[in-house]
Amino acid sequence: MTDRSGAATRPTFERTEDGLAVVDPIERHRYVLSTGPTRPTAVEPSRFLFPVESAVSIRTDGIGLPSVVSIHVRDERGTVVARAEHHAEEQLPSEAYIIEVSAPVKLYFRVEAALDITADTEGMAIEFGGEREVLVGARSHHEQPAATVRTPAEPEAMMEAISTLGSALKTTTPERSYPTLRGHPPTIELADSLELAGLEPPETGVTIEVPPEYESIYVAAPLSYYLGATIEPGIEPLLRTDRGFEQSLAGPQGFERTVARTLKQAFFMDCLTRTEGLYPVDLHERRVLEGKLGLDFPTLYEQPLAAQLETYLSIPYRTIAEHVPTWKLTANVAATADSIEHLSFVVADLAVVRSLTPATGPGEMASAVERATDEGGQFLDEPADIDIEEPFVRPEPADSLEQTWIGEGTPLGASKASLAAYHNRLERTPAEGDIEITVVCNDAAMADERAVEASYGERADLPFDVTVAHDLTTDELADVLAARTDFLHYIGHVDDEGFACADGRLDARQLDSVGVDAFLLNACQSYRQGMALIEGGAIGGIVTLSDILNSEGVKMGTALARLLNTGFPLGSALEIARSESIMGGEYLVVGDGEIAIAQAAHLQPNLCEIERDDDSFEATYKTFLTSWDGIGTAVRPEIGDNTDHYISSGDVGSFDVSEEELVEFLSLEDIPVIVREKLNWSRSIDVESV
Repeated sequence: MTDRSGAATRPTFERTEDGLAVVDPIERHRYVLSTGPTRPTAVEPSRFLFPVESAVSIRTDGIGLPSVVSIHVRDERGTVVARAEHHAEEQLPSEAYIIEVSAPVKLYFRVEAALDITADTEGMAIEFGGEREVLVGARSHHEQPAATVRTPAEPEAMMEAISTLGSALKTTTPERSYPTLRGHPPTIELADSLELAGLEPPETGVTIEVPPEYESIYVAAPLSYYLGATIEPGIEPLLRTDRGFEQSLAGPQGFERTVARTLKQAFFMDCLTRTEGLYPVDLHERRVLEGKLGLDFPTLYEQPLAAQLETYLSIPYRTIAEHVPTWKLTANVAATADSIEHLSFVVADLAVVRSLTPATGPGEMASAVERATDEGGQFLDEPADIDIEEPFVRPEPADSLEQTWIGEGTPLGASKASLAAYHNRLERTPAEGDIEITVVCNDAAMADERAVEASYGERADLPFDVTVAHDLTTDELADVLAARTDFLHYIGHVDDEGFACADGRLDARQLDSVGVDAFLLNACQSYRQGMALIEGGAIGGIVTLSDILNSEGVKMGTALARLLNTGFPLGSALEIARSESIMGGEYLVVGDGEIAIAQAAHLQPNLCEIERDDDSFEATYKTFLTSWDGIGTAVRPEIGDNTDHYISSGDVGSFDVSEEELVEFLSLEDIPVIVREKLNWSRSIDVESV
């Protein structure tokens, strides 16, 4: 696999003092295996039953993992013979095994040996009973679209183009509810004629009929993708199968909500049914619902998709509603022709789409500015003084972790999507070496924020290279912005003319190129300069909409730095950090809010809310999704006596625990903890004071 510049983007293997580091140069992930001194030799990836991109052979008597992850041990046919996670103690006789490891870089080990797998709170060990040859295969979580589909602006042609999105599904079994088995849909471009690049939807027997208009087509796109369904013109919105099943998509809740519910229901029921397949786990949601549903899951798993869908939709939504995971993303999409070019990226996130028609857009934009000023005085200045050319918009609340806005206007309470950012992510070039963090302070009044450098790179499991600069000139700052950098934390002043520098102003709109992947512009009114960085080559960033008090900027900058260092993507980090400042509402994500500068210690970034209940505690465990670990991932919270897996996204579950159990949980990794609506950190919190 190569990027568009031709550089190799496959995972690589590096010798370490005590083992082997597996490195994903695109996603900037690194996972170190303890094997003892070894000499890796490249082997053909085709020697693995499962898809891998790079592989080596080593000799070792065991492999140590630096974190507790999910391990599935399979025989040579791929059948699961054992699973291991927290507190594992598994012993298997000498046979040929494939060991699947769900780490930040997907790993497979092939070995013929007896296995002894153990785990404690910090890591795992796989012992082979003596030195053996072990094949180590790796696959990046980075996804590239297989092709580009082109379509004219006519709705009927767009329906054919969108129908090809399901071609990216790697399976039509319930396992497609796992994010790694969905695949990135082909990109779509507007053109004079329809060109489908030879792509066709999978043969699932499912068709969606909607009126031939942008607002209906866009709303149906994620459902079409997930079901591998074709979209065809119809008078009324309808879902039908080749088995004769039909269900209206114009339910009492309205078209958009009915489509969203249908998507969530099909996805959720797949999560329950897939436990009969390649990854049999003890899923909490299946255990609590199985008696109510009365389904024969083994038989259901073997049925074709259309038959499964018919069974799923026969269940009243209210039966499963409280167990459906919090959805990752709601996308507010303008019902205009050019919005179709965003759809591939929205669908890749399995987002719920809400259509913005030109008739309602301007009215909402005008009233949004008034509400943003009147409700609590979120802005320091009157709207007329906020130097942003676009009108402000405030999307309606959504029951999802995040919202994004695709269309005209500067959103309040949602990220501002950018097609350039999406393409910049796809074209992200590989980078060798440490994660590069650059902190620039061009404002002496905010010198206290330079302490954030201590937050970046404090983790022993990841190599960081943190550079701190201050009082840069325009030429020096231009060089910083042009250089390849994983993350830029800018502290200073921005105005109409650009970034304030020691010798004048630097306008990012005049730069030839931008090498920064992600950024935080902690400066007054940095929105316009942030959008210029996105257009110049950056992927995502955090900016401000108005003037920021220095003291509040320091609070936000410090909180964001620590959250980003822990593995939170930009969007999730900002959602959490907003509570730290009275000016949190002034900050906005632009571009792709999914980009993260570091991997989480245990796959997904997570947070815990704690409340005291007499002599015990209620701990609510929350997970946040990433670009490579999206909705559908299963997680097992290592808290109290829990042994269940949960569908990850948002509030996973609440657990009643003793003080001793809570202290043990908080010691596992340093995560954000919310106590009485205030942000704390697990390894510095005093549980007795909760």
